Amino acid sequence: MKKVLLALGILPLASYAQSYSDTTHRLREVTIQAYPGKQFTLLQVPTSSTVLTSRQLQLQQGVTLLPAMNTVPGVRMEERSPGSYRLSLRGSLLRSPFGIRNVKMYLDEIPLTDAGGNSYLNLSDPGSFQGIEILKGPDGSQFGANSGGVVLLHPAGTLPDSNHVRADIQGGSYGLFREQLGWQQQSGNYKVNIYQAVHRSDGYRDNSAMKRYYVQTAQEWQYNPHNQLKLIAFYSDLNYRTPGGLTLAQMEANPKASRPATPTLPGAITQQAGIRNKTAFGGLVHTSQLSEHWRHVITVFGSNTHFENPFITNFEARDENTAGARTYFALQDQQIGNTGMRMDWTTGMEWQQTTSDIDNYGNRAGVRDTLQAASDITARQYFYFTGLTFRPGKQWVAEAAVSLNYYRYHFNDVAAGTDGKKKFTAELMPRFSLSYLITPSLAARATVSRGYSPPSIAEVRASDNIINTALQAETGWNYETGLRLNTRNNRFQLDASVFYYKLEEAIVRKLHDDGTEFFTNAGGTNQTGVEFQGSAWLETPRTSGFFRGIQLQGSYTYSHFRFSNYNNAGKDFSGNALTGVPENVVTSALLIELPARVSLYTQYNYTTRLPLDDANTSFAKEYHLVQTKLNWGVNRWLAIYAGADNLLNQRYSLGNDLNAVGARYYNPAPDRNYYGGVRILL
Repeated sequence: MKKVLLALGILPLASYAQSYSDTTHRLREVTIQAYPGKQFTLLQVPTSSTVLTSRQLQLQQGVTLLPAMNTVPGVRMEERSPGSYRLSLRGSLLRSPFGIRNVKMYLDEIPLTDAGGNSYLNLSDPGSFQGIEILKGPDGSQFGANSGGVVLLHPAGTLPDSNHVRADIQGGSYGLFREQLGWQQQSGNYKVNIYQAVHRSDGYRDNSAMKRYYVQTAQEWQYNPHNQLKLIAFYSDLNYRTPGGLTLAQMEANPKASRPATPTLPGAITQQAGIRNKTAFGGLVHTSQLSEHWRHVITVFGSNTHFENPFITNFEARDENTAGARTYFALQDQQIGNTGMRMDWTTGMEWQQTTSDIDNYGNRAGVRDTLQAASDITARQYFYFTGLTFRPGKQWVAEAAVSLNYYRYHFNDVAAGTDGKKKFTAELMPRFSLSYLITPSLAARATVSRGYSPPSIAEVRASDNIINTALQAETGWNYETGLRLNTRNNRFQLDASVFYYKLEEAIVRKLHDDGTEFFTNAGGTNQTGVEFQGSAWLETPRTSGFFRGIQLQGSYTYSHFRFSNYNNAGKDFSGNALTGVPENVVTSALLIELPARVSLYTQYNYTTRLPLDDANTSFAKEYHLVQTKLNWGVNRWLAIYAGADNLLNQRYSLGNDLNAVGARYYNPAPDRNYYGGVRILL
C-alpha cells in the first residue's frame, strides 16, 4: 500500500477530457451516447461511465488498445501475445482463457457480442475506432445479458470528422509493421468512410508471430430530412501464433521461449499452436425521426466466422454464423404537462442466434489429423427492454429500466450420438439510477443493478470436447455510489466510485491433467471496489508561450474481491482473493504541448501482485510500466512520431494462464521496445 500511495503522490491523476482542436483550442464537453434514445453529459450520467476519445487513442502507440483501456479504473486488458486479447470489467477474467466473456459489446448500434456470448475484439484494428464508451458494472437493463459491463465502439466515419484522407505507416521492435489508410467523402446527403489496415509482428517470444488484414466501411444516407440508413461492415483475416505458458523457472531462464515439450506432450512450436480467424461482419441501421420527440431505430445484422485453433493436444475448427435484429422506440425530452418535468422513454427488443459447427481433430504438427469429436450447437438469446428517465428540474436525473432475458441452446454431439437442449429460466435485469447536480460542476449518483450472464458456447463445450449442461448462469446485485466533478471549460475533471457486487454461481476455468479446459460454477464472489480517476489542465491549451498545454491524468483501482462458499475437490477456497485480479492498480500520465506542434506524452502503470490460482498458492509479482511518445506535427497534414514501451525493462507477464496445469502460468511480455511512424491527415 505504501508503494501505491507513493505512486499516487508522484504521478497523481486518467483522463477522459476531450483534447483541444488546433484551430479553436476549446475543451469540449464529453457526452455519453451508449444509452439508446438518450444522450447524457458525462457530468450527469447516473452510472459509472468513461469515454476514451479519438485523441486519447492517438496518444498511444496505436498497435493495441491495451494501454488506453488500462487507464480506466476497473478495466483490465491483457495481451498474452500479439493478437491474443483478454478484457475484463471489474474482475471478470475468471471466465476468459482467451477472448472476452460476460461483457456486452456494440459496434455503433450493432451487437458485436454473438448469441453464444463471445466477442472477437482482436479482429478489429485499433485505428478503426473514433472513440470508446465503457459502462462499468452490470447493465443489462437495455443491453441484455452481462455481469461485467458494456462497451460501445464508435467505428471510423460515424462521428463528425473533417479529415478526408488519413494514412499511417509504423515500424518497430520485433518485426513490427503496421499500415493504415482511411478515406472519407461526403456528397450531398451521402457519406462514405472506408478504412483499411495491415498489421504484422514477429512477436517477442518464439511462436508468437501475428498477421492481420482488415477492411471496414461505414456509410450513411440521409435520404430525407427524417430518415437515415447506415451501413457498417468489416472483414478481418487474423492469424497469430500462441507461444503458451511457462513456469516461473522457465520464464526466468528464457522469457522468449515458447512452451517446451514434455515427456508426454509436444511443444508449441512443433504443434504450430495458434489462432486463425476469418470473419465477415455487417449490419444495417435505419433511424426514423417520427416527430419532434419520437424516434425509431431498427438494426439487422449478421456475421460469418471460420475459426481454427491448432493446439498442443488437438486441432479445433469452427464455422459460426450469426443473425439478429435490434429495434426500439424512443420518446425524447418530452415535457409532462405544466410540471416542468421532462421525460425520456425507451422500449424495444433484441434477438440473435449463433450456429456453431465445431470439429476437433488430432494435431499433426499444425495439420488436421483424424476426427476426434464433432458438435453442432445453436445458441439463441433475446430480450425485451424498457426504461424511463425523469428530469424534475435541472438538478435531478432519475432512471428506472429493466430487461427480460431469454437464453437457450440446442446441441448435437455427433461423436457421442447425443442430441439435446437446455433452456434457461427467463431473467429480469433491472437498474435504478439517480443523479443529483449539487453545484453546476459537481454531481452525485447512486445505482442499483442486477447482473446476469449465461455460460458461453466456448464454456458449455470447452476444449475437453464435453458438452457441460450442468453449467449455470451467473447472477448478482451491484450497489454503487459516486461523485463526478467537471469544472468550467473542462479544465478539472474527477470521478470517484464505491461499489459492492455480490455475484452468485460465478463461472471459473479449470484444467484437466492433459491441459484441456472445462468450466464450473464456483458458488459466488463478494466484490468491494473503489475507483478514482481525474484530469487537470495545469496549463490550458493556448497558441503562445513555451508550454502550449500541460495535462496531468491518472486513475486508481482498489479491488477487494473474494470468493464466497467456494468448495472444489474437497478444498475450501472461501475467502480467497479472486484469481487474476490485482488488489491495487495505479495509472498516471503527463501530456506536454510545445511550440512547433511538438507534444510529449508519458504514461505510467503500477500493478500489485495478483493470484494465479484459486487456492492463492501462486502469485504474479508486481510491476511498474512506463511508456512515452513524442509527436511532431510538421504541418497541418503531416506528423512524425516515435515512442518506447516498458522503459524500465520490467520482467512481467501481461496475460497469465490462470489455474494452469504444471504451474505454467506465465506469458512474458516484451522487454524495452521502440517504434516510430509517419501520419498524414488531409
